Amino acid sequence: MANSEVLIAVGILFLAGLLLDKIGRIVHVPRVTLLILLGAIIGPPVMDLLPRSFNEANEFYSPTALTMVAFLLGGTLNPETLKSHGREIMIISLTLVAVSVVVVATGLWLLGLPIAFAVLLGGLSAATDPAATHDVITQAGAKGRFATNLLGIVAIDDAWGLLAFSMALTLASIIVDQDAVMAMVHGAREVGGAIALGLAIGLPAAFLTGRIKPGEPTLIEAVGLVFLCAGLALHFGFSFLLTGMVCGATIVNLARHHDRPFNEIERIEWPFMLLFFVMAGASLETGNLAQVGYVCVAYFILRALARLLGGWAGGRLASLPHRESRMTGLGLMPQAGVAIGMALVARERFPDIGEELLAVAVASTIAFELVGPFLTQMAIRRVSKK
Repeated sequence: MANSEVLIAVGILFLAGLLLDKIGRIVHVPRVTLLILLGAIIGPPVMDLLPRSFNEANEFYSPTALTMVAFLLGGTLNPETLKSHGREIMIISLTLVAVSVVVVATGLWLLGLPIAFAVLLGGLSAATDPAATHDVITQAGAKGRFATNLLGIVAIDDAWGLLAFSMALTLASIIVDQDAVMAMVHGAREVGGAIALGLAIGLPAAFLTGRIKPGEPTLIEAVGLVFLCAGLALHFGFSFLLTGMVCGATIVNLARHHDRPFNEIERIEWPFMLLFFVMAGASLETGNLAQVGYVCVAYFILRALARLLGGWAGGRLASLPHRESRMTGLGLMPQAGVAIGMALVARERFPDIGEELLAVAVASTIAFELVGPFLTQMAIRRVSKK
């Protein structure tokens, strides 16, 4: 019975997603936002109509969807893009992460939060949403330097974000007198292991894919690589998002016998993304929100300000035009489920504050996923105006 309920729910959600996509194009609302609202309405926050076993299936399609996105975004870091925009992407992404962590952590500490709590939320703030950003840009059909920079930034922003969060874990461990050495080892293992795994899969794939059948890699090859990256990363406790990005970037930069190694993934990506966004809306738990409501509001405001400031500062350092500098932070507002994953890691490490931290992460992720795609869409439109 449980399996039949999951299949029925998935079928209904696929058809509902098709309808929402049509509605979104009519009313000019990003389909990402509509899907998250759908998840919140039919999920536990409101009507609680989703079968319980549906949540268990999320452990499969959520990593799969995000790894697919990571592959596609890693593929944007091709030689042509890096040659034309590599300097801009690196400067803006590093500036954004640094400003986000410092502004959010400092602001929350000044508001009276325990310093360890503030530092961990500062680390969470660096997480972006490659899936939502990629989807909004694709839906808008945006081209040019601004769209390319946004895709390039979100492709590597979570790498810097994971490094920043690992350092935040270490600092928080020192503050609460935990084992700082073990915290550093854990962070280095998660990030270093993901990079090594991405290279281990990407290097042979760069030379082997697309050879069984002349031309671009087949659908079986593409999906096989995605599942391999996601599965091995989860098995070893590495970041599957970073693993997918490293693997994708490796293939696109080393493969010389095909031009679009991820074309087949693009054809099947959306069904997985649809389920991921619906579950993002359904994952909000209201139990701890009353206790940390003011923290959620403060975090939301501080992160939004940090995005705007970091995007502007990074754009100016990269010598972008004034309009693009002002709009860069606005275009990078969405915050992904990777922040919730970070919060889960922190909850295991700091059980005393873990539940409150997770509540803030979930609530802010939902809020930024609802508002962020609108702002990304707005930034693209403003930059595209003559």
